[in-house]
Amino acid sequence: MLTCKDFLREISEFLDEASDPLTRAELEQHMSQCPNCWVIFDTTKKTVQIFRGMEPEPIPSAVQSRLLQALEKRMAARKCSAEGTPASG
Repeated sequence: MLTCKDFLREISEFLDEASDPLTRAELEQHMSQCPNCWVIFDTTKKTVQIFRGMEPEPIPSAVQSRLLQALEKRMAARKCSAEGTPASG
């Protein structure tokens, strides 16, 4: 039986129609029984449809810099957590 977590892990391949037939059937069955996952699927599908074909816009350098800093900080915190050492701020 598929869980919501399994569904979320597979939704991208499902939307790209890259899932194998068995997995696809399991995902469809899960969605038919889980209103929350159906809403996530429907919203994600509509979002992809809206943005498909649009020209990508460059990220402003200030935003890109802040994003990279946030990602580096998060990765460092995870590494410290896994090693059992405190993260430095």
